[in-house]
This record gives sequence, C-alpha cells and structure tokens, in this order.
Amino acid sequence: MCHVIVTCRSMLWTLLSIVVAFAELIAFMSADWLIGKAKPSSSEEVDNRTGGSQEPYRPTLGIYGRCTRISHMQFSKRDTLCGPYAENFSEIASGFWQATAIFLAMGIMILCTVAFVSVFTMCVQSIMKKSIFNVCGLLQGIAGLFLILGLILYPAGWGCQKAISYCGPYASAYKLGDCSLGWAFYTAIGGTVLTFICAVFSAQAEIATSSDKVQEEIEEGKNLICLL
Repeated sequence: MCHVIVTCRSMLWTLLSIVVAFAELIAFMSADWLIGKAKPSSSEEVDNRTGGSQEPYRPTLGIYGRCTRISHMQFSKRDTLCGPYAENFSEIASGFWQATAIFLAMGIMILCTVAFVSVFTMCVQSIMKKSIFNVCGLLQGIAGLFLILGLILYPAGWGCQKAISYCGPYASAYKLGDCSLGWAFYTAIGGTVLTFICAVFSAQAEIATSSDKVQEEIEEGKNLICLL
C-alpha cells in the first residue's frame, strides 16, 4: 500500500532539487556567461525617442551561444540577435568549453533526473530496500562534482579566438580582458553550491520520513501523513 508522507524537510528538499535543476539548465542555455567590451554607437546613430546618441552596447557570449546587436540602415534601427554560434559540438569555440559543456550537461542530466524522482518520494521512499533519499543525495553529490569540473575548465577557454574577439587582445586563460562575468556564470556557481546543500539535506529528508511519528501514523492505518 502506498503511504503519502509529507514533511517540511522532505518538501523543502524536493523544492530545492527542482530549483537547482532549472537554475543550472537555464544558466547552461544562456548566452550571458561573458559580457563583452562596450561597442560605442556611431555619431550618426541616434535614439528615436530622445534624439540623443544611443548608449554603448555590450554583446554577450555563452558556451555555445551569443547575443549581438545588428544595425539596420533604415532609421538606424537596431535589433539584438541571440542564438547559437556553433551549429554542432565541434564548432564550440574552445576545447575547454567543449569539456565544460560535457561536464555541465552530465551534471544537469543527473539533477533533472533527481528532480523528477523527488516528486514521487512522497509516495515511494525506497527502491530495492535502498532509501530513495540517500540514493538521490549521492547522485546530487556526483552531479555537483561534474558541475565543479565544468566551471573550473570554463575560464581556461577565455584565450580562444572567439573570446578574444569579444574581450579584446588582453584576454587569455583565466584572464577576462575587457569582459566581465554575466549572470549565467554566477547562477551556475550558485546552483552548484545548492546542489551540495541538497545532497547533504537529503539525509534530513530521510530522517523526517522515517521518524517514529511517521511509523505511528502508519500503524494507525493512515494513508496520508503530513508532519511539520
């Protein structure tokens, strides 16, 4: 018989697991890893609303994507174009970024799997006599290691020609040049930290769902058990 067990700690772990998976996925897909050096507007290009010159635009560069602004001749209209610069894996700008993509993708796949499984932990608490929380916590720890490897290798690719075109000639491995780090990089770091927090907190979720109070509720014949 399926017993639906909901506790504060298990629900918090489930929500954190889902948030971490989405945060890492969004960061990986974003082009806002590097913010390139400012490209000033030409003296002829003016803002149609204010009549003044437009502010300098800073293009962004991701692991496999980029955002840049395209100027149209008519009325000096400018559009921001975002999309992948690499049509396939081999066209990613740096071998280090290719390795980063592999490690991040592996970590994200594990996190998404755990996030999916975590939804069902309210009803299923063990698999083959193994605690599902402990198994998921172990997987999250492994995913965190993959994410760390990817984030360590990523700055080594700042010396590639693609990064230099965005960050200037002084850009090199682990040196930004004229670029700055975008929100996607910081989100990936934050998600990695939360991944390890989730891995540790999974033990608390296991303790909460196997406590004496839960066992007492089960012995009383209750199928829906909610505890603080």
